[in-house]
Amino acid sequence: MRDLLSFFTLLPVRGASLEQAAREVHLLPLVGVATGLPGAILLLSGYFVPAGVAATLALGAVLVAAGLHHSDGVLDIGDALMVRGSPERRREVLRDTRVGIGGIGALFLIYAPAVAALAALCAASPGRAALALLAGEVSVRSAMLLTLAFGEPADAGSSSAPFVRTLWGPHHTFGMVLALVAPLPFLLPIGLPAPFAVFAAPLIAVVSVRVAGGAFGGIGGDVVGTTGEVCRTVVLITLSAMM
Repeated sequence: MRDLLSFFTLLPVRGASLEQAAREVHLLPLVGVATGLPGAILLLSGYFVPAGVAATLALGAVLVAAGLHHSDGVLDIGDALMVRGSPERRREVLRDTRVGIGGIGALFLIYAPAVAALAALCAASPGRAALALLAGEVSVRSAMLLTLAFGEPADAGSSSAPFVRTLWGPHHTFGMVLALVAPLPFLLPIGLPAPFAVFAAPLIAVVSVRVAGGAFGGIGGDVVGTTGEVCRTVVLITLSAMM
């Protein structure tokens, strides 16, 4: 786990290379517990401060804990999907360091509903909101893992390629099971309908693989990260609707 935490979070652990982190990728959903804890703790301040403030700080905390890496992917994907042309042209836009209106729009469409849903959950119960955020963070990594397991890299040099290569045999089976069950310990205490939110990760991953195949010719690091960010929003919206 140490290599995964080093690669996917800002936690002060020994640095790891892409290849080292890839060897542990089947454990990726567990990283969500580490990134979710700071936000979950901040959500408990909802007992004393307005729910919207607590929700905004909590979402900011989990994004920072992950190093804002996936948020950068959201920007890139938003810009690339706005481009008309071949998959090769869209992949060129993914590598462009400039930010366009598509990226800004993607940030708003993904994070604004997440904050609103988290605020609604916090207003109803800060404790349940904390569990919902932890479930969302684990689901983020579950969706990422499933995308890596069933997607094909758009090119051999993609940052997703080492992770895809290591997901075979026992690692593939264990990773798939973990991706499906890891959010349940946080969903079950929320209430009877909440465990249905566990289906968000596989559904979002399937859609992501299909969209990425048509738009980019396969998956890449930006696609995988954006898939996770979308999954968090879907989980939080689903849980807020069930409250």
